[in-house]
Formats: sequence, structure tokens, C-alpha cells
Amino acid sequence: MNAQAKGRLEGKVAVVTGAGGGLGRASAERLSAEGASVVAVDIDAEAAATTTKALAGPAISVQADVSDEASVDSYIAAAVEAFGRVDLHHLNAGIFGSFAPLVDLPLEDFERVMAVNVRGQFLGLRAAFRRYREQRSGGAIVVTGSIAGLTGSADLLPYQTSKHAVHGLVRGAAAYGAPLGIRVNAVAPGIVPTNLFADAATTTGGKNDMEHRASTTPLRRAGTPAEIAGVVAFLLSEDAGYVIGQIVSADGGATIVNTVRPAGGAGRWDPTAADAAIYGDDWR
Repeated sequence: MNAQAKGRLEGKVAVVTGAGGGLGRASAERLSAEGASVVAVDIDAEAAATTTKALAGPAISVQADVSDEASVDSYIAAAVEAFGRVDLHHLNAGIFGSFAPLVDLPLEDFERVMAVNVRGQFLGLRAAFRRYREQRSGGAIVVTGSIAGLTGSADLLPYQTSKHAVHGLVRGAAAYGAPLGIRVNAVAPGIVPTNLFADAATTTGGKNDMEHRASTTPLRRAGTPAEIAGVVAFLLSEDAGYVIGQIVSADGGATIVNTVRPAGGAGRWDPTAADAAIYGDDWR
């Protein structure tokens, strides 16, 4: 963090969901370092508490399930009780779901991902807007999207579907909020190894090959949670005062690559092996 950013969020109160680890913890750390009081929300109470203990400034931790309406209301109430108001929101909590191919994907898995990643973000946005109305104030919100919501792939279908939906929520909420002085944007991370993918540590397309896949980006490496947190802090700050409804990719250049050109890796992979990992022998 550069010296100019220190104190940029002084006096602000920021809610961060999914703050128990990964991108959420890095965001909480960055917002606290820039002067904000932080409300660290996570379904894992112990992880949220661990985050707050490491922060530079005032902070509380709240256990909450972002997919549950009453639980979302409870973290807002806790924030107001502790700090009197809420100015900033980083709605980050999410899950990745199943790598199962479309024909084998259980309905309950699809619905679980949509509940956390879409319903949870909707509830978070609605609660934020209701709080701003109660305060008669403006504010800023950043939602964690993904580059998976900008393009498509044959695997991780529930996750990428949810992120397409999240981007739609962001654009609609931004259009609604801008005349009220409420800015809504999203950060769309690329490959950033975190514990979100820990359960898929041995799965192709999961955590085990993230560094290898990231080496095909123009930057030739994976990102870090701290780099994503820097984008979040910017979007929540007044430095982004004219930025509305944007899906800001922080992906090492992944989404600018034309994969059918040599520089994008065309011809440097074996489609037979790639297809076998997804389709097996069912279609042969």
C-alpha cells in the first residue's frame, strides 16, 4: 500500500463478508490499514475472530450465514450497534460448488451455490441499501464477481452461472443506487489461490494446477489476495467516485487473451486429454 492510501478511509465503517480467510481476510486487512473500522462477517465464527485480532484498527467479528435473510440483518444490526453506521460493504462471501459435468450435476449442489453466491449477494445488497436509506446517506459497495462470470467453460457450471448472475445484480443495483449517491461495482478476480478451492486441491481446474494455469496469462503468474484487496479498497474509496456499475477484472490479463492465437496458447495443449477429463468415455 502506498503512503497516499493511508487514512483514505478514515472514519468509515466497512462490512466485509467471507472475512474469515482468503480474499475477505485480505480485504479486511487492507480496509483497516486505510483507516476503516471493520465488521468481519463469516459463517465460521472462529475464523472471523482470528481476522479481527490481526487488524490495525477497530473491528468486530460476526458469525452469519449470508444466504439467510435473518442472518444478514443480524450482521447489519451488529455493525450499527458497534459503530453507529455502515458506509462501505465488500460482499465477498461465496463457494465454488461442484466440478461435476452437466449431466451428472446434482440439483442440490447447483441450488446450494446459487443460494450462497446469488441469494447471499442479493440479500447483502438489499440490506446495504436499506441501511443507507435509514441513515439517509450514500455509500459504496463492492461485490466479488469473477472472470468466470465474463466467459464460459464446460466445468464448474454452478459457480460460473452464479457469477454471471452476480454481475447482473451489480449492474442493476448500480443503476438504482447512483442517483441516491450509492456506488456499486464488482471486482472480478482471475486465478488467485485461496482456501476457497482447498476442497478441490487434487482436482484438475481446482487448486492443484492453479499456478500452472495462471502461467498462461500475460502476466505469467497467479494473483494474490492482497492485490485483489487493493482493487476493492480503490473501488470503495472516493478515488473511484465516478466509477459506477463496473466489473473490474483483476486477472493478470487472462480475459484479454485470444486463445486461438499462438500468443494465447493455441495448439499448445492436447484437446483429447482435456476432453477426457470432462467427458470421460461416455460420449465415445
